Amino acid sequence: MNKLSNSHRGDKVKVVKLYADTDLKQRLISFGIMKGATVEVLEHAPAKSTIEVKVGKMRIALRAKEADLIEVENI
Repeated sequence: MNKLSNSHRGDKVKVVKLYADTDLKQRLISFGIMKGATVEVLEHAPAKSTIEVKVGKMRIALRAKEADLIEVENI
């Protein structure tokens, strides 16, 4: 299983599944991170504590723990 947190800068991936609890899942969906969405990895923080991604025209910073809950596949 590929996790969003393991993706590298510049990767474009497709969301396969969200393993988050209900509240976090709703928050991610409100940002456009849902099954079938295309996500581009823009940057990892130096300590890999956060990851910056682009979904559509929106840039989002996710905690590494949150990114671990998102299963993706490379495009």
